[in-house]
Amino acid sequence: MQTLTIAGLETVYEQLADTLDRAPEGRRELFLVKLALLAAEALGDPTRFAELTETALLDL
Repeated sequence: MQTLTIAGLETVYEQLADTLDRAPEGRRELFLVKLALLAAEALGDPTRFAELTETALLDL
């Protein structure tokens, strides 16, 4: 499995923050759901995606 470097993660974070700012107010949750589904499709592993969703819930 390919992993991102710290610099790569920072790039992804900046892209996500910028795109969220451009999403219309009140539609950001829809954007995040669409992004998550696209990422799940690219990942191609429903079990791994489920593990990642549980990890994302930690420390909210």
